[in-house]
Amino acid sequence: MVAGAHGHHIETSGAHLLERRAEPPGAREQAPPRAWLGRGSQRSANRGQPSRADRVGRSELTIAVQTTRKPTRTTGRLAGAAAVALGLLLGGCLTPSTSTPPRQVDLPEPPPQRAPAPTAAQREHERILASYNGAYQDPRLDAVVNRAVEKLVAASERPDQRYRVTILNSSAVNAFALPSGHLYITRGLIALANDTSELASVLSHEMAHVIASHASMREDRARQVALVGRVFDNFGAADPDMHALALAKSKIALATFSRSQELEADGIGVGIAARAGYDPFGAVRFLSSLERQAGLRPAGQGSGDARMPDFVSSHPATPERVRNAQINARQFSGPGSGDRDRKAYLAGIDGMLYGEDPSEGYVRGRRFLHPRLGFTFVAPDGFALDNTPQAILGIKDGGGQALRLDVVRVPAEQPLAAYLNSGWIENIDGSTVEELTIGGFPAATALARGEPWTFRLFAVRFGNDVYRFIFATKHVTPAADRAFRESVSTFRRMSAAEANSAKPLRIRIVQAGEADTVERLAARMATDRKEERFRILNGLGPTDRVRAGNQVKIVTE
Repeated sequence: MVAGAHGHHIETSGAHLLERRAEPPGAREQAPPRAWLGRGSQRSANRGQPSRADRVGRSELTIAVQTTRKPTRTTGRLAGAAAVALGLLLGGCLTPSTSTPPRQVDLPEPPPQRAPAPTAAQREHERILASYNGAYQDPRLDAVVNRAVEKLVAASERPDQRYRVTILNSSAVNAFALPSGHLYITRGLIALANDTSELASVLSHEMAHVIASHASMREDRARQVALVGRVFDNFGAADPDMHALALAKSKIALATFSRSQELEADGIGVGIAARAGYDPFGAVRFLSSLERQAGLRPAGQGSGDARMPDFVSSHPATPERVRNAQINARQFSGPGSGDRDRKAYLAGIDGMLYGEDPSEGYVRGRRFLHPRLGFTFVAPDGFALDNTPQAILGIKDGGGQALRLDVVRVPAEQPLAAYLNSGWIENIDGSTVEELTIGGFPAATALARGEPWTFRLFAVRFGNDVYRFIFATKHVTPAADRAFRESVSTFRRMSAAEANSAKPLRIRIVQAGEADTVERLAARMATDRKEERFRILNGLGPTDRVRAGNQVKIVTE
C-alpha cells in the first residue's frame, strides 16, 4: 500500500494526490478510478479546503485521484508514477505538448496603517530616558536586578502586579516608579549599593509606592492645591496676605503628605525585602551611604547639606529615614540575618561604567575633557567640577566662587563683542568689553556686576558653536580675576592622541591582599577625594579596615 492510501494529504512537487478512504465490504460498486486535470480554482476534495492555488493566488495544475475501493498495489504504483511524472513536469524537467502561461493576479495594496498614538505612560517613559541619557545596557547587570525583582514580587502584597525595570544611564543616585509598575534605577545608585539586599531595599521601596497607589493620591492632593490657588486668585485679591498664607499652607500640606508616603513606602519595602529572604538592614546601610555620599558635594552645589531638613521637599531628610529603617528592620530580625548576596552582586557590577557617560565628556579632578567635541580646559585651583546635562558647573571650597560652561549657537557674522552686549546677561560693563584670542580661537570678554556677585564672562568661538564661560566671585580682587583668565586660557582643542587615550571610569572588583590597607587600595582610585569615596563605595566607616580576602570596589579607567 502506498503512503497516503488512508486519506492523508500528500504534496509532491506542487501536485496534490488525494484519495478517499475505502468503503466497507459490500458497498455499491462505483465507476473505476478517474483522474482530472484542472485549474487552480478547483476546490480540494480534502475537507472542503481551498486548493494551494487558491491560497497563493495564482494558477496551478492539480491532479487528484478518487476511488471508492481500496487501491491495489498496481493502482498505488500508477498513482505514484503519476505523481512523480507530474512533479517532473511542474519542476521543469518535462515540457507538456500544450501549455497555458500562468496568470498574474495583482492583489490590491493594503491601506496604509497609522502608528497608534503613544500612551501617556509611553510618553513619560521617553521623557525619562531623554532626561537620564537613555537606558544602560548590560546583560549581567540586568540579570542581577531581575533576580531581585522576581523574589520581591513573590513576597509582596501584590504578587500579581507586573513590573518593568529600566536601568538609567546616569551617574546620579536616584530611583522612582510610575503607577503602571515601571521602575527606574540609575547606575549611579547601583554603584553605591554594596550588595543585593541594599539594592532590594530600594526596589522594594519603589514597589511599595505602586502597591499603595501613592502617585494617584499625590495627584489628587496636587489638584486640591491647584484648586485652592484658583479660588484665591478669583476671590483673594482683597487680602493678599491671606492669599499668600493659604497657598503656603496648601504647599506645606502637600509636602508633608509626600514625606509621609516616603516613610510609609520605607516600612512596606523593608517588609517585602525581609519576606523575600534579604537582610532587612540593607535599607539602613544604603541610606547611611547615601547620606555620606551627599556630604561629598561642595557647599552650594546640589541640595547642600543633606542633614538639614527641607520642609518643601518631597522626601524626608536622610537621617529621619535611617532611623525609620532601623525601627522597621528590628521588627523582622536582628542585624546580620537574611541574605546579603554580596558576592553575586559584586560580580554583576564588575566593569560597570562609573561617573559620566563617554558621550558627555569626563571630569578628571580640575580638568574637563570632551573627546567627542574635541576640547579641554582646567578649572582654577580649589574648584570641584560637576558635569551636568545642561552645563559644566564648578564651586570653589567655601562657596565664594563659581563657574559655568555651556554652549550656544551664535550667527557667524555676529562679532563676539557685540554678542556680549546683546542682552545675554544683564548689567554688562561696556567699558570692560574686549576682543582677544584663546587657544587660537576668536573670543571676547567682559565684566558684569550684580549683588553680591561680580561675573567675568568669556565667549569663545569653537567651530560652529560659541562656548560661554561665566566665572562668579563675591569678592572682586586682581588675584581672582587673574585666576579666571588663566583658567580660560587652558581651553584648547584636544589632539587625536589625547582623544583616543581618554577612557571612561569603571567599577572594578578586586580582592584585598595581606598587605592591603584602605589607604593603599584607595590610592588606586581614579577619582578626587580618593579615600573618602573608597570608604563610601564600600560601606566602610571612618575607622573600618579591610580584611585580606575581602572583595572591594575601586574606580579605575
